[in-house]
Amino acid sequence: MTFLDNTHGNLFGYILWLFGFTGSHRFYYGRPVSGTIYFLTFGLFLIGWIVDLFLIPKMAEEAESDFPAGHIDYKVAWVLLTFLGLLGVHRMYMGKWITGILYLATGGLFGVGYIYDYWTMNDQIAVVNAEG
Repeated sequence: MTFLDNTHGNLFGYILWLFGFTGSHRFYYGRPVSGTIYFLTFGLFLIGWIVDLFLIPKMAEEAESDFPAGHIDYKVAWVLLTFLGLLGVHRMYMGKWITGILYLATGGLFGVGYIYDYWTMNDQIAVVNAEG
């Protein structure tokens, strides 16, 4: 399996880990509860963030089995969410044009929709990919 074939690889996880004190890598690997805890506690006071350096391969393996590949690339969607989420670009990428434009007009529904998408992005992509 190459970098382009996998849905939740180690490399992208380690890149997000650099900002892991915000919980971003945990959200990416489908762990929204611990991602929120990391966000609120600065990566569990940086201790959890350091421990995660060694846990990423296992989290990537679990995410690979939980979230099947399809025409929507998880890595692209996560980059768009992370950097352009308030503008709804990630939703437009997934073909959700109405909510994408709504996010664009409202700043990600005033930030609440942006947070919701962090919690549910992997599942949203899996549903879109399953629909074909």
